[in-house]
Amino acid sequence: MYNAKGRYALMALFVAAAIVCLFYDQNQLAALGGLMFAFVLWSHFKHSSIVLASKYFQKGDYDRTEQLLAEVPNPDRLARNRRGYYEFMRANIALKKEDYEVAEHHFQIASRFPLGGKNDKAFVMIHLANLALRKKDGERSRAYIAKAKELASTPKAQDIINKIEKEANSL
Repeated sequence: MYNAKGRYALMALFVAAAIVCLFYDQNQLAALGGLMFAFVLWSHFKHSSIVLASKYFQKGDYDRTEQLLAEVPNPDRLARNRRGYYEFMRANIALKKEDYEVAEHHFQIASRFPLGGKNDKAFVMIHLANLALRKKDGERSRAYIAKAKELASTPKAQDIINKIEKEANSL
């Protein structure tokens, strides 16, 4: 749950500790330091700052969230359970900026990865349906609505789906 600078500092600390341990002929401790370095490096590529970014996202601090998401070296290397959240947060930030093409792109990627639960996935489909409505693409919107209906479990989600469905049918 560190940002990139924190992970770099930890990696430097573990490498320095391993070197000092080698200097004092403490091979087992040096190996442990190397192992800890490898673990932090692995977590840098697989988990990055996604958990920390989600905390800021939930608080509504989208600027800080965007900064933390920009630290992700390569989103394709993220673990499957982190990639969905990464794309979901990116899409919502793009929606706040009213950049609908980028938002749709990120929501489509997020729909392919696991999120918190079925209802979260339903909200991704709801957003995609809403974005399709903006483009006046009723057929695509109805396809997203059908998928969202399968996944929606809360009354709020079902209410939103019904409203979007009425608009899609009127196109």
